[in-house]
This record gives sequence, C-alpha cells and structure tokens, in this order.
Amino acid sequence: MPLPATPWTAADDRYDEGAGRATYRRCGRSGLDLPAVSLGFWHNFGDVDRYETQRETLRRALDLGVTHLDLANNYGPPAGSAEVNFGRHLRDGLGAYRDELIISTKAGYRMGPGPYGDGGSRKYLVSSLDQSLQRMGLDYVDVFYHHRPDPSTPLEETMGALADIVRSGKALYVGVSNYSPARTRDAARVLDGLGVPLTVHQPSYSMFNRHVEDPAHEDGYDGTQTESLLDVLGDLGVGAVVFSPLQQGLLTDRYLTGAAPEGSRAARSSSPFLSSDNLSETYLARARALNEVAQGRGQTLAQLALTWILRDDRVTSTLVGASSARQLEDSVAAASAPALTDDEIAAIEPHAVHGTGR
Repeated sequence: MPLPATPWTAADDRYDEGAGRATYRRCGRSGLDLPAVSLGFWHNFGDVDRYETQRETLRRALDLGVTHLDLANNYGPPAGSAEVNFGRHLRDGLGAYRDELIISTKAGYRMGPGPYGDGGSRKYLVSSLDQSLQRMGLDYVDVFYHHRPDPSTPLEETMGALADIVRSGKALYVGVSNYSPARTRDAARVLDGLGVPLTVHQPSYSMFNRHVEDPAHEDGYDGTQTESLLDVLGDLGVGAVVFSPLQQGLLTDRYLTGAAPEGSRAARSSSPFLSSDNLSETYLARARALNEVAQGRGQTLAQLALTWILRDDRVTSTLVGASSARQLEDSVAAASAPALTDDEIAAIEPHAVHGTGR
C-alpha cells in the first residue's frame, strides 16, 4: 500500500531551457507539443514495483519538464495495475498538475475474457477506455490509441469508435500503434472523413529495429509495400512517438560483458522479449562498437541510442522506461546533447543493423 500523501510542489524552473531539462517537439501538423523524451509505464509501475520509487520518478519527471506519461490498459503486471497506481499518484500530489500533463492510454491487446476483451471493435475500445478512466480517476485522457491492428474488424468501425471517443470528450487526440504504412494511410483517410485527425502513431524503433525506415522491413496488410512508415507519417503530418528505443536493454551497457546480470530481463528465462540467447557474438561486436562512439561523445550507449532516434525530425518523442529518477535524468539529457555529426552517423551505420539481437 502507498504511504500517505506527502507535501510536494513541482520545481518552479521545470520549463526553463537548459541542459538536463526536457525539450519539446511539435507532434506532426497538430498543435500538440511533446517532450522529446517521454515516460512510459510498460514496466516499473505495476504492483510488483515499489510505490515510493514510482512516486520519486514521477515527481522528478515533472521537475524535468517531462509532461507526457504513456500508459495502456494492460500495463503492469498485473494488467491494469499501472493505471491503478497512476491514479494513486495523481491523488498523491501529481493531480494538482493535471492540466500540464499529456496522459495517453491504449486498448487493443487481450485485456479480459470473452469476445469483448480484445481487438478493435467499438464495444471493446469504448468499454476499455471507460475502465481505464475509472482506474486512473480521470474524466478524459489526452491521447487514446488503438494498440494494434485488428484485421477481423472493419477499419471503419475501429476508426469510427476513435472519432466518437474524441467527440464524447473522453480523449482529446487519437492515435494508432503497430500499424503498417498502408494501414496507417487508410486509418488516416477514414478518420479524416469523420472530421477527426490521426494525430500520432506509436511504432517500435531502435538502432537494432529499423523497420520504420525501409519498405522492405514492413509487411503491408494488402500484401505489398512501397513506402516506409516514416515517409507515410511525414507525408500525412502524423507524429511518431516511438517505443523500445533501447531494444529491451540491448542498447545499454548492461550486457556488454556478454553475460546477463542477475535480475535483468535477459536473465529471466520467462521473458517473452529478451533472453540470454539474444547476447550473440554478432550483437556484442555491434553493441561494443556503438559504445565506443558513445564514449567519444561523452555519452552512455543508452544516451547515444536516444540521440540517434531523435536525429529524425519526423520523430516527435521517444518513450523510455525508468526504474529510478536518476535513470530518467540520464535519458532526458540525451535530448539536449549535441546533434550527431555526419562522421558520427557514418561511424554508427555499419553497426546499427536491423534484426540485431533477435
């Protein structure tokens, strides 16, 4: 159980420009600005995580100007607990700054039993958002996403539900996640016809996962693909908020020795995303070479990975997890680091190879 609320006031200089503070980018052609580094709740905010550490991290986030907090109905573990815990943090002082926060959540993956707890139906999306709002104690979210495509549901139904959610006042903006370039174009077209713009897309993207750059890495749902996701987003004026920029920790210094530290994701054989099998000699050679580039810039490997993501102005923000306030501080610093030079980008390119670590 959380400790009783403690007196807290956000830092007066949280929006001052300077090293270590958040910088902001416009989200596509909307009027929405987001911090270049945003805080994701996929890990570190479930019931298995220490509440007081969560609170310290969230308060530090706002002190740094990190206003965008990204959740989903199934984040935890267990599923739903990240939203419940976030609601507690809002009641524990953070709620006084609700109007300064961009809060996003999602629905699309399995969340409940039966036919209405998964997919892209109007029934699931509307009821899931209602449940998310109840868990967090909110009247609305700033961004609501369809978390993944659902080929079994007409796109017109899914986008129609998103448009109605905006009209109802339960979300200010809508987005999609994990959609292919072709499906993204169709989603934007349907929403445009309903008078509600597609504002943001949330894809995975990292030095070792570059599918958004190359049509050859995309699986168009119509069987063909002629343009990259980043090209589509740039053309449509849709912002990209990318997840997994550190490739589940592979783009940090945790695994450079070739061994998985005790307690790390790769050390947990039950992890569906990362195991010690990912730590191949090919991975190690590439990660160590990238780490040398980072050291030459006075950065950690993780900071270099974030700076590299943000080199493209079609990327609005990159989501990071943080198990401590210090870890978040290190990530935010990457956004204000000097831009990569042409020589540094050329040095990175041979080692930033799609599919590394799989």
